[in-house]
Order: sequence, then C-alpha cells, then structure tokens
Amino acid sequence: MTIRLPDLRGGLRAYEPRAEPLALTPGAPLTSRTVFSAAHVVADPYADTSPDAPAAVDWDATLAFRRHLWSHGLGVAEAMDTAQRGMGLDWAGAAELIRRSAAEAKAVGGRIACGVGTDQMAAGSLGEVRAAYEEQLAVVEESGAQAILMASRALCAAASGPEDYLEVYGHLLRQATEPVVLHWLGPMFDPALEGYWGSSDLDTATDTFLEVIAAHPDKVDGIKVSLLDAAREIDIRRRLPQGVRCYTGDDFNYPELIAGDEKGFSHALLGIFDPLGPLAAEAVRVLDTGDLTGFRELLDPTVELSRHLFQAPTRFYKTGVVFLAWLAGHQSHFTMVGGLQSARSLPHFSRAYELADGLGLFPDPKQAEERMRNLLALYGVAQ
Repeated sequence: MTIRLPDLRGGLRAYEPRAEPLALTPGAPLTSRTVFSAAHVVADPYADTSPDAPAAVDWDATLAFRRHLWSHGLGVAEAMDTAQRGMGLDWAGAAELIRRSAAEAKAVGGRIACGVGTDQMAAGSLGEVRAAYEEQLAVVEESGAQAILMASRALCAAASGPEDYLEVYGHLLRQATEPVVLHWLGPMFDPALEGYWGSSDLDTATDTFLEVIAAHPDKVDGIKVSLLDAAREIDIRRRLPQGVRCYTGDDFNYPELIAGDEKGFSHALLGIFDPLGPLAAEAVRVLDTGDLTGFRELLDPTVELSRHLFQAPTRFYKTGVVFLAWLAGHQSHFTMVGGLQSARSLPHFSRAYELADGLGLFPDPKQAEERMRNLLALYGVAQ
C-alpha cells in the first residue's frame, strides 16, 4: 500500500512505507566517545493553556523518553534548547525538569548534564546576569547533575565587549564545584545570540571563547560548539587545552566530526540524537570496535534527515523532533509546549516522515503510517 504525501510544488506523490523497522536493541555501554542526546519535553495535551502561558508538561511521558535514551547507553543533555528553553519552556518549568530528570538518572544509573542559563530574566546589568547564572548553577549542582553553561541572551545584550564575557564566565567557572561544559550556540539557533563572545567576527569570538577555557582548564570538562561549521569546529578542537573535550553540536556534519582525523575527534551533544538515539548508539558501538567504515555506513545516511529537520529557520527543528517522537510511539499526541507544533509545514512533515521511515527509525512502521495518515486527513489531504 502507498500513502500520498504533499510535495513542495503543491501536488501529491505516492510513497510506499517501509514494512519492517531497523533492528536496534540496547547493547554494551559506549566507550570510544561520550555521547549526549539533547532531549525534548512532552506537553500535556489536556492542559487548558495558551502559547504564552507557563508550559504544561506530561512528566510521565517526558521521563519515559529519557529512560529510552539511557537504555541505549546515551547520556541525556537536559533542559537545553531541544527542550524548548526560551521557546515555550520557562525557567520555572526547566528547574522542575532538571530536578525530576536528575532524580530519574540517579535511580536508573543514567548520565545527565543540565543547561544553566539566565532565562528567568529578560534583560539586566552584568551583575544581574551573573546572579541569574548563579541561581541556575545552584539548582543543577544541587540536583547532582553536571552543568552546561548555556549562551545567555541577557549577557549578549548587556555585554559591551569581550572583557565582559571573560569576567562573567571566569566568575562562574571559579564558583563551579565540578568541571562544566561550555556551550556556544550560534545565531542560526537563536538570533538573539548574534555577536556572542563580544564580536560578530567569528575569528575574534573564537579567540575570546578559547581565552575563557585557557584561563580555567581544570573547570572545563568540554565545549559544545553549535555553529554548523565543521571546519571551525575542527580548528577549535585542535586548539583546546589537553584534557578538554569537544562535544559536537553540528547537526549537519556530525558523522565526520565524531569519526575525527589523525589529530583528534569530537564527542557528541546533539539534538538530532533525540530521534536517532538507538541508531546513533549502535553506530558508536561499531566505532568502539575500531570499525570506522561501519560507523560511517550507519550514520552517514541519517544526515539528510538531520539537515531537513534543522533547515532554516533552524530554531524550529524542535517541531520535527517532537513530530518524529509521536510517529515513533514515544508519545500519544503531536502537541508541543508553546504551540510550537505549528512551526513547520505539512510538506516539511511529509518529507521528515519519508526520510525517517526510510531509515527504519519507527519501531512500529504501521503505527507511524496510521498517524501520518491522520495528520494528512486533518490537513484535508484525501488518500
């Protein structure tokens, strides 16, 4: 049987869904790379809320998805932009998410790192930005999770130049009790972060970023670079102090960056590993055996799907991630906090379904097809 899917020209095309999923089961712990999946949140579909109201989260489904990722050996990067920080999930909701997920990680033995930002404030002085960071850092450390110092819209607005970033980050790193991950999120993910590290010139910004790390190498476990620029990430990776890891956040070029070269490789902290979790874990297990070719054979075909989900406007990739979680049966509905399920078009969803189905990502392809048909019917597409 075929399903008719909208194309980008306003017509319909026939697609024959896959009959069987890719056979992927939990396996041995990952050893050659440290791999985090940034995880989405599941909205409560029965909540009487609005896009600008506090997020209503289905905690049971949200935590169940994290157990799914841990079962495959992946770490969870919690309360990051994939969880709609600043796009539907406010700080109060993020703090609750951090506490609940950290407790769940402790109960099941999962690895977790959580985002620390300043989203409890819209704008303020450098002192207020620093205090906001400190408040969130305390919540994460008290939960027992590793901290990820996220880029701050408020700091970007308040800073007058690189010296302000050096002062704020230096203060936070001296205060942190354990080594943290520094996160450089590019403006393609959040336009309000244009000019982060005190300059719109990426070479100048990179120098400031590396200066922060060089001054506190014992307090930096690693860096997450989300600039969608493989060459720049490799350059930064090669300039890091000994012992500081690079976690790729490049959802366009991750196979080659994780595979690495004769001078090193990247670990991973990726939003695309939310829908790719089991397949990504299997690929890294193959890499653990030294089989670089097998690793690339598994992961390279996923790049087309990732580039589709993360296409401009890149910040709306979360919609595609949650859409695929619904098709895969990880949640019973396609509703998002902040109403963000409306952020992508039906042709976009149709192509995402086709690519994910072709990869065998849906544990129950028939269920995924039925849900896709329901969505098409809702949009008025007759089969």
